This record gives sequence, structure tokens and C-alpha cells, in this order.
Amino acid sequence: MFCPISAVPNMAPRELSALEKFLGLKKPHKYSTQGVKKVPVLQINSGPPLVGLGTIACHLVKEAKRPDLLGDSAESRAVVQQWIEHRVTKLDRCRKDDVKTFLKDLDHYLQDMVYLAGNHFTLADILIYYGIHPFMVDMAIHEKEQFVNVTRWFDHVQHYPGVQHHLPLVTVLRNRIYTSRHH
Repeated sequence: MFCPISAVPNMAPRELSALEKFLGLKKPHKYSTQGVKKVPVLQINSGPPLVGLGTIACHLVKEAKRPDLLGDSAESRAVVQQWIEHRVTKLDRCRKDDVKTFLKDLDHYLQDMVYLAGNHFTLADILIYYGIHPFMVDMAIHEKEQFVNVTRWFDHVQHYPGVQHHLPLVTVLRNRIYTSRHH
């Protein structure tokens, strides 16, 4: 079953509006979409429109004067950009059946990481969180437990102040009862 996130009506504009709220931008922007893939568009006063989730999100971060969200070193800025590209080119085009492959790769990547760009929360965390949220909502607890690092990261991000604006809270792990062999 083909089910790209971009097929969810107006998902990117809602994500961008939530990002604006997280960033504390006072004057909300108006977004439109173009094409069958519903690519977000932001018309700014001083020039041509900005097109694409990553481009607009980076613009908003700069407008809010929050360069820390783009990374604190050349390497972390590259990692943030890499994950934003990954969101747009891989996750947003992912078939529902292929999401588990994406989550498996993400789970492996997050094995020794707190956030996607290391120990600092960035725009990449926000956009990947927004991107996988529809899938995490639909997954049963036992399915989420197959991706323990993703689940840990996801829960951490959804509880980061201001991130979860427009999305329902997702239960990620059930309480476990361990047998004596686990002590």
C-alpha cells in the first residue's frame, strides 16, 4: 500500500505552523502548496517564494534567530542538513510497507545518540519527529518495542517543550514486568 506522508492533506503547512509556534515567531506565515506532492510554498515580501519543507523550515529558524537549531559546528550543520534531506527524499516518499526499513536504519543510527546531530536538539529532530509521527501513532506497542532507540528518541522529542503542538501524544512503551533472570 503506497502511503507517503505527503499524501496527508496540508501536512507540511501544519508542520511549518507548529514550527513557527515552537520558535516563538509572533506573526504567522501563510503557506500554500504546489503540485500533486503538495510541496509547501512560502511567499515572502522581499523576493521569490521559498519552496520545500527543508528550505522553509531553515528560513524560519534563521528568522527566529535560533542558529543553534541548525547545528553548532560545521559537522553538526551538515548532519542536520543530511537528516532534513533524508526526511524529504526518503521518508516523505516512503511506502507504508517500507517505513519499518527506515525505522530500522534510524534505530541503528540512534543507538549511541541522544539526538540526530549528537547531544543537541536540532531542526532535524523536529522534522523527523513530525515525519514519523503518523506511523508511530498507528504502530502497536509491540511493534514500537522493535525499535527501542527510535522509541526512546521519539518519546524524548515529543516531550521537548513546544514540539508536539498539533499532534497527539503517542504512547511508546508499556511497563515491563521482568522475571528474576533479568535482575
